[in-house]
Amino acid sequence: MYVCLCHGVTNETVAGAVAAGATTSKQVAGACGAGTECGRCRRTIRSIIDAAQPSAMKSSKGNKL
Repeated sequence: MYVCLCHGVTNETVAGAVAAGATTSKQVAGACGAGTECGRCRRTIRSIIDAAQPSAMKSSKGNKL
């Protein structure tokens, strides 16, 4: 599916940027251009980044030690 309509970037392209090491929406934007125009796709980009994180990192978010 298209994530960024302004640049025609798909979720597969964003996932590829994340797999290549992008950990922020700004890094994804640098890799493929998604999120650099109107910004409506940034929330979806962050969701794709979050989904790619290891589950150990997800479960530790917000936990007080």
